Formats: sequence, C-alpha cells, structure tokens
Amino acid sequence: MDKASEIRKGEELDWKNLEPYLREKIPELTGDFQVQQFHGGHANLTYLLLFGDKELVLRRPPFGKLAPGTHSMKREYRVLSELYKYFPPAPRAYHYCPDDKIIGADFILMERKKGVVVRRKMPECFLEIPDAYDRVSKAMIKAQVDLHLIDVEEKGLSHLGKPEGFLERQLEGWQQRWNHAKTEENKTMDKIFELLGHQFPIPQRVSIIHNDIKPDNCQFQPDNPDQVTAIFDWDMTTLGDPLVDFSSTLSFWPDPGLKDFKNLPVILDERFPEKQKLKNWYQKSSGLDLSGLSWYECFSYMKGAIILQQLYRRYFDGETSDPRMKVFGHMANAMIELSRQKFEYGSQS
Repeated sequence: MDKASEIRKGEELDWKNLEPYLREKIPELTGDFQVQQFHGGHANLTYLLLFGDKELVLRRPPFGKLAPGTHSMKREYRVLSELYKYFPPAPRAYHYCPDDKIIGADFILMERKKGVVVRRKMPECFLEIPDAYDRVSKAMIKAQVDLHLIDVEEKGLSHLGKPEGFLERQLEGWQQRWNHAKTEENKTMDKIFELLGHQFPIPQRVSIIHNDIKPDNCQFQPDNPDQVTAIFDWDMTTLGDPLVDFSSTLSFWPDPGLKDFKNLPVILDERFPEKQKLKNWYQKSSGLDLSGLSWYECFSYMKGAIILQQLYRRYFDGETSDPRMKVFGHMANAMIELSRQKFEYGSQS
C-alpha cells in the first residue's frame, strides 16, 4: 500500500498555522490533528493529514525557485474539483489555498485514495498473480485512454485548457524551462528544439491530458492488477493532443531502436511488457493513428530530460538535500541523447 511515514528533515511546514486554518475553512474536520509525509514523489511535497480518523492529502510545490507555470496547485485544484465526477481514478480536490502565508506556499487539500503503487519492483501482493506486469501496464493504458476519450465539450470541461496552438506553446514553454534549469550549455538540446520546431504534427483530437502517467503515479487495487484506483500528480494537466500524453508514458519504457538505457534508473525493467505492446493496446482502444508517433516520443524524451534537470537544479542550488536528485544531472544528459536518437531513428523508420 502507498504509505505515509515520518516527515523528511527540512520539509516540515507550519502545522500550528495550518491546523486552525483548515478547521475554520472545513468545520466538519474534528478529532486530533496529525501529519505524515508521502516520500515517493520527487517534486511537489505531499502530506497525509489526519483529523481523528479522517484522512486527507495536502499537496504544495517544492521549496525554492520555480520555473513559471510549473507545479501549479491552482491548475491541479481546477482539474480535480471537477474531473472526479467523470473519471473515478481522479481524486477529488476539496480546497485550494492561494495564501502563501499559511504554510509558505499555496496548496490544495484533496481526497485520500488507497491502493498499491508499482515502482521499479512489483509489489508482493502481485508477485503470485499471473502476467502481473502485463496486466498492470494494460490497466494503466486503459485508464489513460478512458481519460483521453472524455468528451470535454459534453462534460463542460472546455475551460481546462486552450488546445489551439497547443504543440507550439508546449515546445516554447519547455524551452523556457530548460533555459531556467540548465547548469551548463548543451548543443544537442539546442538542436532538438530546432528539429522539433521545424514541423509540428496535426493533432487528431482534443483530450484531457495528464502529462505524467506512469506506473508509480498510479494506484492499483491490491487484489486486482487490472484496476487502477487512482492517478496522482495532476498539476500539469491541460487540454491538448493526447499523443503527447501517451508518448510521455512510453518514455519510461526501453526502446529497441535506441541504445541502452543503463544511465536511467527511472526506466522500467525488462519484466514489463515491450513498448510495442503498449502501442498496440493504445491504438486499438483509442482508434488514433500512431504512424507519426516518433515526433511525440522525441518530444517526450526532451521533456523528461528537462524535468530531471529541474530537479537536479534544485539540488545544485542547495534547495533540497534529497540524495536521489544528485544523479539527476547525468540522467538528464542521458535522456537528451535518447531524444536525439529517437528523432534520427524515427526519420529512418
């Protein structure tokens, strides 16, 4: 199960200020107040709040300087205060606090969902279940397709994003984040931005896209690897091209057309299904044409590199002591190389 434990040193918040604030805003919160922390994520800070036997989750941005438009609690609240009605794996958001005087940053309070989180190793409860790696992966793809097929017009969710010019804005925005996060120049990354901007694909539909669906951002029913009970980390959610979302998921899988992934421990191991299986499942369920997917995969490796570099920059600047982030600079460079390879490989295939 996804469990909370003691609070990481240096990531304590102003609990004495938070408790009366929440009791005032949500009067039904009663009982003794306790706090624990979820340690699985790398960026936004996530805490388990207990009021008696009532469990809630608080999320806030990481400490330190943030690139514009990143770690948006306001966006996450806007999405999750509505999406839960149409997409059960989305936790319900109850409250958004824009006042950074309460705990030092804005934050959201949301529903606590329970389930098994699959990281690099399969949880013990799934080890005896036949084909667990395939079934977990297929369940995740099914949940992603279900999200992508929501009719945003019919459900009144068109205000969640601006799909016109989406890919162009995405590339520009990620380039700005790279400029903010880089600790040295990288000519390969400069070339990738140039290649991606040369010709944009034409989106096939407008979808709600999460932008970071992967096994460890999902919870699964403990006795059923075919059922996703929750998806986390909605702070990058918007409306746009669903293949951006799907290719982001694919970037966590080794690619048989590229060189080895030994510098990337974030990549899933060989017991998970081959990437082509995920493509087949997604294409069959979504009905979308994947013939131009290489552009999106190149884009996703580029985006993954920038996310890693942003995390490393926090360590580089002394804004976090989390030892996991020390190697993220090397990992970012490895992901940049994969992006370059994918563009060349995709052009030949």
